[in-house]
Amino acid sequence: MRTAARLFYQNGYSNTGINQIVEEAKIAKSSLYQHFRSKEDLLMAYLEETGTETLDLLKQAADACEAPKDKILAIFNYLEKLMLNDDFYGCHFLNIVYEMPQEAVRVREQVKKQKDSVRDLFREILKPIGKELLADEIYTLFEGALISNKVHGDPWPVASARNIAEKII
Repeated sequence: MRTAARLFYQNGYSNTGINQIVEEAKIAKSSLYQHFRSKEDLLMAYLEETGTETLDLLKQAADACEAPKDKILAIFNYLEKLMLNDDFYGCHFLNIVYEMPQEAVRVREQVKKQKDSVRDLFREILKPIGKELLADEIYTLFEGALISNKVHGDPWPVASARNIAEKII
């Protein structure tokens, strides 16, 4: 699973073959298929696990602060730090969904589920100050920053999104 996750993230789903996963993980192909019936099943497990990990990390960043506004800004600060890592290749979920055809409903639904969990986190953080309706705007800034970072290869979109979030909260 760890090998597949790394390869899917670094190379993309389409550019990662089962034989490559088997070879790099140093396992038998039959062992892989005992746990995952298909490459897509392996992808689904990767998306589920990564979704849980990502949400936990965003919550940890937010939980380091007390005030809802500071919690939101802490999430953007976390994202900016993440983007400065050499091993940051963009959003795991956006990278995958870009590769998937419209017919890949199961994969697209899993990505949507993860993205909705981030929207819900923003809503949950903003609720105590009666600004939960801003969650979609904050979420859109967050996603836009991820996409713009992928295009520009620079964290400035996150700083811009954080500044806008600070103003509207």
